[in-house]
Amino acid sequence: MSNTQHQFCTFYVDDLFLGINVQQVQEVIRYQEMTRVPLAPPAVRGLINLRGQIVTAIDLRCWLGMPKRNPDQLPMNVIVRDGGNAVSLLVDRIGDVIEVNDEFFEPPPSTVQASLRGLIQGAYKLSDELLLLLDTGRALAECDSRGVPNSRIAS
Repeated sequence: MSNTQHQFCTFYVDDLFLGINVQQVQEVIRYQEMTRVPLAPPAVRGLINLRGQIVTAIDLRCWLGMPKRNPDQLPMNVIVRDGGNAVSLLVDRIGDVIEVNDEFFEPPPSTVQASLRGLIQGAYKLSDELLLLLDTGRALAECDSRGVPNSRIAS
């Protein structure tokens, strides 16, 4: 067994505790006003201007087929880097940056709903909850295949 440590930025979407490799996260910011994108898929909540960089905001609740967030609960933005592009994942609340050991890594549990299974690389059993590791590469590729506009750096 490997004893490699990994750091993950964690967050919650409904009752799911999810994580992304910290190296893929550009930043975490509070809710930003968005510009709607006409004819975009429902998961695309809009575009945000992040210091001159136009970033697509994807609502993970909608994308994962979960109930809508309460109107009085504003989402947080997890800005994820994908090469030269950035995408904002809208989440319910932010967790911590945590360090976990490979020995606690397991394949995705069979209880994970079908809409989520292909996006989960695996799970880490922590002392008090299960951390599901979001495969951002696959998630972003799937977003592109669903017609989500690519983010581009503003000229």
